[in-house]
Amino acid sequence: MNLKNKKVLLVGLAKTGISTVKKLISMGADVIVNDIKNEEQLKDIIINLKGYNVKYVLGKHIENINDIDLTIVSPGVPLDLLFIKKLKENNIEVIGEVEFSYRLCKGTFIGITGTNGKTTTTTLVGEIFKAVNKNTYVVGNIGNPVIDVVDKSNENSILITELSSFQLESIKYFRPKVSAILNITEDHLDRHKTMENYINAKARIFENQNEEDFTILNYDCPIVRSMASKCRSKVIFFSRREILDEGVFVKEDNIVIKFKDINTILMNKNEISIPGDHNLENSLAAICIGVVLNLDLNLIKNTLKTFDGVEHRLEFVRKINDIKFINDSKGTNPDASIKAIKSYKDPIVLIAGGMDKKSDFKEFVKYFNGRVKELVLMGETADIIEKTANKEGFFNCHKVKNMKEAVKKSYELAKSGDVVLLSPACASWDMYESYEVRGKDFKNEVFSL
Repeated sequence: MNLKNKKVLLVGLAKTGISTVKKLISMGADVIVNDIKNEEQLKDIIINLKGYNVKYVLGKHIENINDIDLTIVSPGVPLDLLFIKKLKENNIEVIGEVEFSYRLCKGTFIGITGTNGKTTTTTLVGEIFKAVNKNTYVVGNIGNPVIDVVDKSNENSILITELSSFQLESIKYFRPKVSAILNITEDHLDRHKTMENYINAKARIFENQNEEDFTILNYDCPIVRSMASKCRSKVIFFSRREILDEGVFVKEDNIVIKFKDINTILMNKNEISIPGDHNLENSLAAICIGVVLNLDLNLIKNTLKTFDGVEHRLEFVRKINDIKFINDSKGTNPDASIKAIKSYKDPIVLIAGGMDKKSDFKEFVKYFNGRVKELVLMGETADIIEKTANKEGFFNCHKVKNMKEAVKKSYELAKSGDVVLLSPACASWDMYESYEVRGKDFKNEVFSL
């Protein structure tokens, strides 16, 4: 990819932007950075580019696009912005950091997407490959930009890549050897507008694959199952509910593998260390990926027995007076939080609320019955969730201003044997820069009790 003396526009100076700018300059490109945030808001990021020859257009959208050769957009930038449309109309290529990195990288990609479970599954698959002593990098939406490992990777590298719908919108040639779609439920409708658009964005993960590649699909999710007819790749299903002719499934509590000449019980589902049916599904997907790439089954099994999960996803924080505090800040949509609620048999004091992504909370509230005894609400959606809860006959709602108040109120409401669960069912961006920062704030407040 020859970018010497080419004018490249980078739109959105997020975490990936720093690494992308540095790579572009090393390739001889003239770089223009555009961000609607102003210089003061971006000062902590811009300082990382001190000494690099970069032109900045900040605090507004760029107007002069006539001499741009290539545009790279950050995942948070909607592709329906007028100036982005204008770039495309002028035949200026618009791609994302994942696509840019893919074109530069010599390694083999494994792509993992879905509404929920992406980070857990990506991390788990990464641990399995590391156990096989593979030259493995865990990258993408998980928080490690792909661009950061381009120069470290080689032909033998495996890049386990978590992919959001935002990242998949801006691919062009990206082709993973194995793709996996874990599930699809309502999310990000503030960005995608319709479920059809959201589903189509997810489906892009396999659009460049062919019969030499594999696509792993969740048989139990009707939307995902129906995607099989659109795949040119070899489709392998996983299921925790159905017995499959081929794939990875659960039969009488045992995980069974049927693939090519393999027909065996791998392990009992209760041997998996991470709790919940959703994590069983994540594990089945990870097993599928390992199986189609001929990894040692014993190493897969041993990793599943010892894997403790990821930070901010059903993370045990502390027990005080027999009250367990659980950090599930990564529960950024209603379905993710439903899965969290279903993971506990003890009474729950639930902390929820955050940025409004136009989600419907009716189904979320229905799962409170017999599980959630008190609901502590904060953020943009506090009133919306309370109103929905009241309509569904749940009235034990308590609104607070911040995390400090939320943790204090939850502790007051909880009794011995209860679980205080932070699982917001919403994004964090109304109050925090990320779900990680929100989760750390929760843990800090719990430890300060």
